[in-house]
Amino acid sequence: MTSRDRIKDKAGQDFSTLEVAQRLGMAVRSIQLMVDRGELTAWKTPGGHRRIDRASVEAWLERRSSSGAMPLDETGTSTAKPSSATGKSRQSLLLIEDSVHFQKLVSLLIQQQFPALDLHIANDGIVGLALCGQLQPDILIVDILLPGIDGPTLITSLRSQPQFAGSQLIVLTSLDEAQRAPYAFALSGVPVVHKPRLVMDLPPLLLSMASKAANPN
Repeated sequence: MTSRDRIKDKAGQDFSTLEVAQRLGMAVRSIQLMVDRGELTAWKTPGGHRRIDRASVEAWLERRSSSGAMPLDETGTSTAKPSSATGKSRQSLLLIEDSVHFQKLVSLLIQQQFPALDLHIANDGIVGLALCGQLQPDILIVDILLPGIDGPTLITSLRSQPQFAGSQLIVLTSLDEAQRAPYAFALSGVPVVHKPRLVMDLPPLLLSMASKAANPN
């Protein structure tokens, strides 16, 4: 086999950036950022087309599957039950939060007051973006300061994708109003829960959003 043949064969096995974006439920730009950060391995064909190593994609899916962020099958596809608006039996809530303390606090609140909600948790913005694409959650709670992709960037990315128009959004943050000012471009019109008031302010918001999701008309 010649060198050109080997490159052609490898290109047939690996993924294009668009294929990885579709597989992970992310925007193409997010995949490009993952390559730039070394989270995925990529190479270029003689024609200058970027190809992403299949093994690195499968390894990424395996890492996220074993992290406990949400149940995934062997192909990296969500095994979560779909929600009511698309023939789903239960509403879904995705929490994107890197603090274990607040993950546990929200989980406890959901268990006690909203047992009908299926809660899924992502530890960083990259994983959160992937799970948004897989789940298309009825309700999405996003922290502002996240590893991987920060909350405002994630929100802006989701707003550019029509499939997320039905997801209701809540921002969760430890930042006070002055500290949130640089992120105003993404927070306009979005309810913000200050973490010190989470137990008081989050339940009524969830009640309202769950009711709206159940009765969209």
